[in-house]
Amino acid sequence: QLQASGGGLVQAGGSLRLSCAASGRTFSGYFMGWFRQAPGKEREFVASISWSGGSTYYPDSVKGRFTISRDIAKNTMYLQMNSLKPEDTAVYYCAGGSEYYDRRPEKYNAWGQGTQLTVSS
Repeated sequence: QLQASGGGLVQAGGSLRLSCAASGRTFSGYFMGWFRQAPGKEREFVASISWSGGSTYYPDSVKGRFTISRDIAKNTMYLQMNSLKPEDTAVYYCAGGSEYYDRRPEKYNAWGQGTQLTVSS
């Protein structure tokens, strides 16, 4: 139902945009979000966005550098990542289906397969 894409290798300070295309479901009325997981670490909240796109949430670790957005007509969500740091290296997952803003992965009932971001120093 969710297909994440756009990961790759980028130098520190660079930018990249991830996409998450939804199919078979519109996630109308639900929050969607991005999470990431580095080797040996727990899945970490990166960003969340309301159905309308009017409300967005970020942890301090990415605030001011990452921007989440969604195109309802295309049923697609994006994560624009700027000023990337080596510590941003992780597999990035898109998620959907949370009724409210929530940083907990278990509150989302749909997940993409993940896309790898590697930031070199």
